[in-house]
Amino acid sequence: MSDFEPFYDVSRSYEDNYEQGPFGAFAEALKDGNGADAAGTTSEGASASFLGQPVNLPFGIPAGPLLNSRFTTAAFRMGFDLATYKTVRSRAWGCNPFPNVLAVHPKAADGSLTPGSAELDEGVLADTNYETPISISNSFGVPSQSPDAWQPDMRAAIGAAGPGQVLVPSFQGSRVEGMSEEEYIADHATTARLVKETGAKLMVMNTSCPNEGHNRLLCHNPLLVGRITEAVKQEIGDIPLMVKLAYIPSDDALELMVRSTVGHGTVQGFSTINTISAKLVDANGNQALPGAGRDHSGVCGNAIRGAGLDMVARLAAIREKLGLDFAINGVGGVVSPADYQAYRDAGADSVMSATGAMWDAELAHKIKASR
Repeated sequence: MSDFEPFYDVSRSYEDNYEQGPFGAFAEALKDGNGADAAGTTSEGASASFLGQPVNLPFGIPAGPLLNSRFTTAAFRMGFDLATYKTVRSRAWGCNPFPNVLAVHPKAADGSLTPGSAELDEGVLADTNYETPISISNSFGVPSQSPDAWQPDMRAAIGAAGPGQVLVPSFQGSRVEGMSEEEYIADHATTARLVKETGAKLMVMNTSCPNEGHNRLLCHNPLLVGRITEAVKQEIGDIPLMVKLAYIPSDDALELMVRSTVGHGTVQGFSTINTISAKLVDANGNQALPGAGRDHSGVCGNAIRGAGLDMVARLAAIREKLGLDFAINGVGGVVSPADYQAYRDAGADSVMSATGAMWDAELAHKIKASR
């Protein structure tokens, strides 16, 4: 795969990617200057919707590899009709040290990881041998520019969407030392207001990264998520809000999440999943990613497709059981048109691919051609 160049260059730092990217086919898409790719539109007009917004195909790229408006604009031009602007904060936030991405090689013949399995804590091989179907580490720490930088850039990203395309802003609160729970809740609301000021038509709140401390996720506290979404909705009003979830193994906890948010009218959808956390080791069994607190990393790509499909199916069952109306965005391991269809069949109203899209810039075109 030495002749292939993902649009996020894993051999460069996050800062270099932010300043110089995107790369490969995405970089070429920016050169034409012709706006949205013709394959991203249909002559009949938008045929689906995403949280009330018309879209050509409810398929795109989630928060993570789309660092700024150049990345999101290139995604639109490559036919991805949903482009998620990488998670922003109320303040500038640094990235974990380089490297952030390594190739991950689970033991299973199909390359999958199973939530709760012993392998996740015993160690999974990670190196620079990238091969398809691809699985990678995701060890960034949710970096963010300051609002002075990301607000005008997000406005530009929203404006670059073509017909039937939607820019999806992602945001989260920032917990800092000495901050009370009420202040933490307020920071989410402040950040949501800053996103609203860009003209966003919808937004997604990230609760699936370790923003509660090392390997601790906000989405594992449904009642706190419920309180936060109430504060956020007071700021954003009728703008639809989606919540990004990690894998939640307990059906009771997942149902409590739905009842605490959708049940209170504060949330209109869920996006799931982003990664599965695993201990990553090199060929000698040593910690693969350098630095304190990085013995475990989120893994994304092919390895997590089974877990992603499971979460979508369980959310769809809860939706039917409770008789509630909310959207489900399926994410995790989508590397082919068949994977897209599997998520739709499991109950997803829309689907996104990060790792798969990084290694196949034509993925949206392939899915559209297969329909």
